[in-house]
Amino acid sequence: MANDTSTSTSASTPGDLPEWSDIEEAGNIRNWVDAELERRGLRDPGVDTSKLSDKKRKAYKAKREEERKVRRELMAKAWFVYRQNHLVHVGVGVWYHDTADIDRWDAPDLDGRRALNELPELKDVHALAKAIELSIPRLRWLVYHREVDTGTHYHRWTVPKRSGKGKRLISAPKPDLKRVQAWIARNVSEHLPVHGAAHGFLAGRSTLSNARVHAGARAIVKFDIRDFYPTITLRRVKGLFRKAGYGEQVATVLALLTTECPRDEIELGGRVHYVATGPRSLPQGAPTSPSITNALCVHLDARLTGLARKLGFRYTRYADDLTFSFHGQGKIPVGRLQKAVGDIVGDEGFVVHPHKTRVMRSGGRQKVTGLVVNTAPDGQPVARVPRKVIRELRAAIHNREQGKPGKGESLEQLRGMAAYIHMCDPAKGAAFLARINALPAAGGQAKL
Repeated sequence: MANDTSTSTSASTPGDLPEWSDIEEAGNIRNWVDAELERRGLRDPGVDTSKLSDKKRKAYKAKREEERKVRRELMAKAWFVYRQNHLVHVGVGVWYHDTADIDRWDAPDLDGRRALNELPELKDVHALAKAIELSIPRLRWLVYHREVDTGTHYHRWTVPKRSGKGKRLISAPKPDLKRVQAWIARNVSEHLPVHGAAHGFLAGRSTLSNARVHAGARAIVKFDIRDFYPTITLRRVKGLFRKAGYGEQVATVLALLTTECPRDEIELGGRVHYVATGPRSLPQGAPTSPSITNALCVHLDARLTGLARKLGFRYTRYADDLTFSFHGQGKIPVGRLQKAVGDIVGDEGFVVHPHKTRVMRSGGRQKVTGLVVNTAPDGQPVARVPRKVIRELRAAIHNREQGKPGKGESLEQLRGMAAYIHMCDPAKGAAFLARINALPAAGGQAKL
């Protein structure tokens, strides 16, 4: 990103540029240059200068010098046009070829695979650039990989992890890349098949649908995949797009558009540099990452579903959270489950976090994706918001009704909490929303 190749200054742009179609028609750049020299009468057929007079030899040498000068100018123009129409190179360590030909590692029947999932054709990088409304130089600017860069296409910040130990990196794309990633998600990655056990970031599914599967269980076993997003590297993402029905060239560019390196900011000579600290992988915060992870985990989900069925469990996955619940009679095979899950997750290229496995039995609180799923009392939803959250919302509303500031929550924050409760318990949530909507707006807009 250090040099934005999407635009060129007049000083670096040769004048009177040819059309790339004319160069293609000639066969290649050298043929086009030779044809142009011939048209201008400058092409040297080759002459034995020993048989020329001094005057003619001098004129011949002058013509040769003019030919060399014009040849250099034509070559510069042709290569400039070539770079305007080809990515050429996308960074050190990234294999890319401008010819979108057949590769021996292509999946069989690419057209059939794309048609099966209703994906756009995208035969080559030109078709992709046209679909996402970018010029080739602008596309090169977005995908170019550098280990050390003076700019970045992402806003980065950290948030505390739920465990309270360490921080999680969030990388949100800037507007240009975000628009492209949104197109890829909407037209490609969200069309790829996912397993029925997946509940995260899918239409019609949520933390509630995930938790309901495990309601009323005798025991619940939860696993966490360590470094989930960083584990899904450029190579794996590229493989997913190739399996979906795209050739080597397009799959490489799609993978570059949807991955990024974790980076440290280092100031050198008064200028900030972004230094890669690991391989390109899915950034947490990109609109494409959730759908890509769901598609990549299809085989993992299928294997874990088969294991759960074999051992008498139910299984769901919400992002990197794997949940198993046992509802049957007899001994609960927790030990067999833990070993088998570790083996399968490892086979699929992931690692179970050794310190985040939890076994929750019916005698204690059972929570799945933030919702309580112990056997519910009569009239209560099977998956419900913890009482602590309900008490906090009730107290916040009461304080506002009494004219007290509370803890500084805004009305929108209170509505968000009420909507969360409404998802699980519509009657209770509606009652809270009614009370919040009755609060005076002036008093509700407290500082965040």
